[in-house]
Amino acid sequence: MQETVNIIGKAISEQRAIHHMAINAAKVVNAQYDQLLKASIINCDIINADGRAIVWASRILNRPLPERVTGIDLMQELVIMAAQNKYQIFFLGAMEEIVTKVVEIYTTKYGKEIIAGYRNGYFNHEEEQSVAQQIANSNASILFVAMTSPKKEIFLNTYKNIVQVPFIMGVGGSFDVVAGFVKRAPKWMQDMGLEWFFRTIQEPRRMWKRYLFGNSIFIYLVIKEKLKQVFGI
Repeated sequence: MQETVNIIGKAISEQRAIHHMAINAAKVVNAQYDQLLKASIINCDIINADGRAIVWASRILNRPLPERVTGIDLMQELVIMAAQNKYQIFFLGAMEEIVTKVVEIYTTKYGKEIIAGYRNGYFNHEEEQSVAQQIANSNASILFVAMTSPKKEIFLNTYKNIVQVPFIMGVGGSFDVVAGFVKRAPKWMQDMGLEWFFRTIQEPRRMWKRYLFGNSIFIYLVIKEKLKQVFGI
């Protein structure tokens, strides 16, 4: 986490563009089939392990990562950095009531000076360029995008040269958590890699298939890669 924050802080202070992405098992699986998503990941400057499964896989494949860096935890660290250094943030995504609540919470806690602008995440393909221009006109130093995958990854990869924000990252459902619309798993469940179970309990209809099939494919991919390492097959 601290290494990531330091790299981002240096890039922002130098007004140097940097694109961050946090990946989990589902994103790795989807990237096998979605070439636009795959390109969006590869083109990032920083890639962190958001999911515990990524850290486990890195150890199994003899390329161990030091720790998990979740998108929401990194976002919170960067909001603090913004307040300390007088950087401005643009918040894009979620429903209007949610993004408005997030801006209200951060304004109350850190002051209105950190807010460059905000917009909900409900717009069609034809509106994307005007949204990107709105962000560019805000003169933000940080852009957080809370939309579903792969929409947010493809949007950022497509329009990062238009938005011209020094630091950009997708934060998934983080706005929902900050605004209090969704509960995050307890710390002990996070540490044990059981956040997926907590989310499934909260949203069983939407999540059970994603985790059942997605995690199974991810395990298959890790085993396949391990066999390639050991046996060269």
